Amino acid sequence: MPTDLDAIAARLMRAYDTATQLQPITDEHPDFDVDAAYAVLARIEATRRDQGWRPVGRKIGFTNRTIWARYGVSRPMWAHVWDRTVQHTSDGQPSDRRPSVALDRLVQPRLEPEIVFGLRAPLGPTDDRRTDRGNAALESVGWIAAGFEVVQSHFPDWRFTAADCTAAFGLHGALVVGPPLPVTDANRADLAEALPAVVVTLANGSRQVDQGVGENVLGSPALALAHLAGVLAGQPDAPPLAAGEIVTTGTITDAWPVAPGETWTSTYAGGGALAGLRGLTVTFT
Repeated sequence: MPTDLDAIAARLMRAYDTATQLQPITDEHPDFDVDAAYAVLARIEATRRDQGWRPVGRKIGFTNRTIWARYGVSRPMWAHVWDRTVQHTSDGQPSDRRPSVALDRLVQPRLEPEIVFGLRAPLGPTDDRRTDRGNAALESVGWIAAGFEVVQSHFPDWRFTAADCTAAFGLHGALVVGPPLPVTDANRADLAEALPAVVVTLANGSRQVDQGVGENVLGSPALALAHLAGVLAGQPDAPPLAAGEIVTTGTITDAWPVAPGETWTSTYAGGGALAGLRGLTVTFT
């Protein structure tokens, strides 16, 4: 593990704060691995707290195994999301109040449609397996929503290793959370069954760009949530998932470049317990 983790953290924060690019850490430090990346990320997050940032939840990245080969990764990652990077929307917003995201402080931004969970209780490791559909993890969930995560890469041409992108804030730039759908004792089991089959359509203006299904995300967004709880249990310095946190579980489609002036829309089709899940429309400035 490189000895200058503080220096690496400082370089990454400087790139974030100035919206500039830098070469992958592993170009200079070939021995920089995922354990070192989380150590750097912990340093960055401690500094952000000292600067007044407040963590409000987590993002899980690279849960969509269909795109691992494209980005040269083979595992998910996580990072915090913050009070100043997250915005919530309400149902029935008029078009002039739809959420907007400014791109001038983001580097090579891309858009990801995701499932977001709001935790009503702490969540530790569960016995969820693919056949369980994440039922146990959903016991701690109070609501579910559609989300748009805007990810960014400070590394040119989105070229990096798993360690590079983990240290670089988990690639997190911004998160827009849609209207919440309550998770109750009455609908929890049905949601667990429906989430792997939910179909998400992504459009840029009137043009359909991509489509994906919930199963792309580690078999189900609920299973991705369970995966995160298990990963955190194996990281002694990482805080476990707590009540009140939001967790966005990874892109259901590919991640798509976005530019100022564009308006993107997601549509969620699942029926049954997911009939009330509303997609999102967001404009980039």
